[in-house]
Amino acid sequence: MTLMENISEVTEFILVGLTDALELQVPLFLIFTLIYLITLVGNLGMIMLILLDSHLHTPMYFFLSNLSLVDCVYASAVTPKVMVGFLTGDKIISYNACAAQMFFFVTFVTIESFLLASMAFDRHTAVCKPLHYTTTMTSTICALLVTSSHICRLLQSSVIVDFTFHLSFCHSNVINDFFCDILPLMALSCSDIYTKQIVLFTLAACNVFFTLLVILNSYLFIFIAILRMHSAEAQKKAFSTCASHLTTVSIFYGTIIFMYLQPTSSHSMDTGKMASVFYTMIIPMLNPLVYSLRNKEVKSAFKKVAEKVKSSLSLA
Repeated sequence: MTLMENISEVTEFILVGLTDALELQVPLFLIFTLIYLITLVGNLGMIMLILLDSHLHTPMYFFLSNLSLVDCVYASAVTPKVMVGFLTGDKIISYNACAAQMFFFVTFVTIESFLLASMAFDRHTAVCKPLHYTTTMTSTICALLVTSSHICRLLQSSVIVDFTFHLSFCHSNVINDFFCDILPLMALSCSDIYTKQIVLFTLAACNVFFTLLVILNSYLFIFIAILRMHSAEAQKKAFSTCASHLTTVSIFYGTIIFMYLQPTSSHSMDTGKMASVFYTMIIPMLNPLVYSLRNKEVKSAFKKVAEKVKSSLSLA
């Protein structure tokens, strides 16, 4: 353990990781490598399908393609370093690399929350105001929603990272986590972090509650609209368009609230690691599976692309 006198002397951190058990290093490396490959193939494949099939050039799939891109980026900010740690035992991360990892992760995980809110609004418009859908969810509106979420989250992440890395780390440079997250880094500080904790908690709470409010409000009106439908088939169809999104929202916000919106005194780092695995690795892997396996349009697009590739190979 390296003792640090002040912030200027911190040049690197040591990540404790998920486990020190030697017999688990190789199995965990293989598991997380598989998860990461599925994440990349699934999300990049979804983006390619949406780009190649004109039938998927709709607001819902525009948001979904952005969600897939975000999942790739924030999974890539964390998972490769974890894989290297399992394979080589190298758990050291430089000060600048730690700051960069936190910046990219916080930026894109918060962008995901705004994309989920935008997708809820899109579903609300499609179910509750189908006649006004094309005039409401225009390409300009969709682009503004995505662009504004990126700009706002970049600014917010800059504030969070600046606050965190202006702390003095004089107790230890050992981070009790597998990546550079906010709470484990704050636990190392010997500065007075009360004010910064309040600011960071407020930013996180506003982000979560605002996006949750949009999502819950959208689904309240969706469920009311579904209950007013006289046809059971129409109710089933309307609900099926929202089921995948609801599943993703429940997992994503459940882990975020569990991790960041509970009192520091009751927060267990070891329990937090398990929750972190879900939203850093499992959710990015599940999103393309949840949104595609039960989606007829995506399945149809995949079959078309597969047939084109097959015919191209046969001609070659």
